[in-house]
Amino acid sequence: MPLCAALIVAAGRGERFGHEVPKQYLPLAGAPVLRHSAATFTANPRIGPVRVVIHEDDQERYAEAVAGLELLAPVTGGATRRESVRLGLESLAELTPDRVLIHDAARPFVDTATIDRVIAALEHATGAIAAVPLRDTLKRGDGGRIMETVPRQGLWRAQTPQAFRFADILAAHRAFAAGDPGAEPTDDAAVAERAGLTVSLVAGSEENFKLTTPEDLKRAEMLLGAARPDVRTGLGFDVHRFGAGSDGQQHLMLCGVKVPHDATLIGHSDADAGLHALTDALLGAIGAGDIGEHFPPDDPKWRGADSAAFLRHAVDLIADRGGEIGHVDITLVCERPKIGPHRADMRARIAGLLGVAADRVNVKATTTDGLGFLGRGEGIAAQAVATVRLPPLPPVKDG
Repeated sequence: MPLCAALIVAAGRGERFGHEVPKQYLPLAGAPVLRHSAATFTANPRIGPVRVVIHEDDQERYAEAVAGLELLAPVTGGATRRESVRLGLESLAELTPDRVLIHDAARPFVDTATIDRVIAALEHATGAIAAVPLRDTLKRGDGGRIMETVPRQGLWRAQTPQAFRFADILAAHRAFAAGDPGAEPTDDAAVAERAGLTVSLVAGSEENFKLTTPEDLKRAEMLLGAARPDVRTGLGFDVHRFGAGSDGQQHLMLCGVKVPHDATLIGHSDADAGLHALTDALLGAIGAGDIGEHFPPDDPKWRGADSAAFLRHAVDLIADRGGEIGHVDITLVCERPKIGPHRADMRARIAGLLGVAADRVNVKATTTDGLGFLGRGEGIAAQAVATVRLPPLPPVKDG
């Protein structure tokens, strides 16, 4: 397999960002921006050595930002981005990689799929860049007035990573540095184009944006929050034995539905094993104890109570924390009564109590093949699993 190296450019000062700390070292969701970028490359099995180009004044910041990541020793950059890239390429020459990816540290949302696409494009081209097509109408202006509408057909926004066959891009950068540079190129594709190399366009990602202003950092924090919600899972279990119904009662409560049966379930409340298990699952997902803590079985207040009240309480606790219920799954274990005829009503009843669509609720049943007290028809057991999404946790602060 061809050796593919990666070069991450992190030597800039970020003057437009207006912060005393260079933007690549600012915290983003608890980790420096640079670490997000570097970790994606070191985790990709198609990439071998990874090196970061840094400013000479950032040695300490760099060491803290990438602690624990498998990276080559950093190399000091130059006065311009182009010069920093050339110095980084020169430092990789002794490793003789076949290919190299060049990426801006200030693009922390680069994803594995984009990286893989630019690498794959090198099978048929000397270079390839991640890019997204322009979708907005373009206007050329002067003095605050529109002077011209610029056709957007064929126009792309260039991103990184930009991938090249190593020997070709190194030669292109050397030639650029040795010649009359003129205007400084803003990316490596421009250097390659000047050298006559063929560079392909590969689908990038709208999320792979560059942090240029403080507003970009705020957007990045929001994206990370949306992409990494605080997802919790809770497990609940309950069991109740059968007993004779009072006053000729010929039904039992199960998952909020009155099910005809020649016996009832015995418990302090209405003994709805399905809702009890689900209530415990929801409470467990948010770390709120169990049903007995909220509704003590020795409190006469809850004697014969409708278990729907218990479930609504758990739902309210989740809502108070700004959370939402993603999905619940209940398994009923019994020999009788038959659950199938009542399954749809149970799902609808639970969905109404939770305030979710019915397709977020599942109810199923099984038996123990005649084994144990459940197999002997002495009671019903229920197990429930619930998934709850809470607002993202605040970023972890150092120290």
